[in-house]
Parts: sequence; structure tokens; C-alpha cells
Amino acid sequence: MAFEQSVSWWCFERDDIDEQDLIDTIKDIGYPAVELVPEDKFQLVADNGLKIVAHGLHRPLEQGVAQTKYWDDIKRQSDENLKLAVEWGIPNLIVFSGNREGLDDQSGAENAIKQLEILAKDAESAGVMLVLELLNSKVDHPDYMCDSTTWGVQVVSAIGSPNLTLLYDIYHMQVMEGDIIQTIRDNHQWFGHYHTAGVPGRNEIDESQELNYEPICYAIAETGYEGYLGQEFLPTKDWKQSLRQAYNICDV
Repeated sequence: MAFEQSVSWWCFERDDIDEQDLIDTIKDIGYPAVELVPEDKFQLVADNGLKIVAHGLHRPLEQGVAQTKYWDDIKRQSDENLKLAVEWGIPNLIVFSGNREGLDDQSGAENAIKQLEILAKDAESAGVMLVLELLNSKVDHPDYMCDSTTWGVQVVSAIGSPNLTLLYDIYHMQVMEGDIIQTIRDNHQWFGHYHTAGVPGRNEIDESQELNYEPICYAIAETGYEGYLGQEFLPTKDWKQSLRQAYNICDV
């Protein structure tokens, strides 16, 4: 297998899931890494021998690089989180386009390119990868601008930085456009991180939903991808069994 798997911590932040039990389960299954962990849990994760492979560059995701009025705050957060990433050895920081707020997509792309050119240079200096996340605007994130592979590729390809790629979220892009395997084959050079979840519902990636993750993961592996595929589903069944099943499905 060319790539590793990680677990998105936030999906398992529930009152009925003990943190240490979660960590022990993740390790027992064979996941080497987690992502999107609250900063106050970094030490706990590190003490248990797990890597943190992705963290947010800025928040909230509705206020992103496509809108010039948020640039100063994003730059401030970027400076802070790049230092954090270096300190904790986090390879990826997630960037968001933000919402359209009435702005047309071309103007938003031009704005995003200008802001990301600056942020990407900072990331190059820090040795950290920025990943611009593709999200659906149909169900989960109404009005989000980076809701198509075409828009995302337009932005990152215009900048041409080795430290700026796309986070191809398979769940979100199935909701928006489908054609997952062909999209991966055609655009994988722009994809620096992947996320999973079942469609519809964002739950387990098993036979209860429409995506066939085993061939999708084979397609990712065939591109030579060597990063992480983050399991980012919200479990509705036995969460331990669901995490194990997801790992096995994607362990190609």
C-alpha cells in the first residue's frame, strides 16, 4: 500500500467514547495517525505514539481566502498555526475558501490566488503543506465556494507552489459531482490529502451507502500517492467495529 490511514478525531468526540479507549483502539487496529485534534489533546496523542497529520490553518471555515475582508485574520492565524505545525511535526494545515457571500466564483478564485500565494510562501519556509479543502455546498456547507474540483484546481495550479495542494474529500465531492475514480486519475497531481465518509449521511463507509471505497482506494494507490487518507465518518454503529472495517476496506 502506497498510503497510510488516519482518523479524524472530531468524529469520535462523544460523551460515550473515552479518549484513552479511542486512542488504544486506533493503535490496535493499525492506524498510525490522527488528525483534527484539539490543541489541548496534542500531548496526549503524542504520548501515546500517534502522529498528528492535519490541523486547521484558520477558522471558521465560512470565512476564507476568497474574501479579502478576512485576509488579515487568516494571515494572523496562519502564522500561529505554522509555528504550531513545526513544533508538533504536523505535515498538513487545512485551508478553506470560505463562503461566496454574493461574490462570483471567478472573482473569488482571483482573491484566493492572491492570498494563497502569500500563505504558500510562508508554508514553504516552514516546511509545511497547505491543503485547500473541497467541501459540498449542497448539504453540509451552504454557499461554500471551493465546492468543485475544477475551482480548486484552478486556484492551486495558478500558484504552482510545491507546498499547496487540494484536500480531496471523497464524501463531499460525491455529493457535488460524483465520478470519483476518474477525477482522481485526472487530477491526482493536485491532491495532497484525502478524506472519506459514506454517502448519503456522512456515516460508515460500508455496504449501507453508495460509494465503493475499495476500488477508490486502489485508484488512489495507483497514482503513487504516499500521504494519508483520513477516515472522517460519523459512526452510527459500534464505533470500534466501524473503524476496523473502514481500515480494512481501505487497506489495499
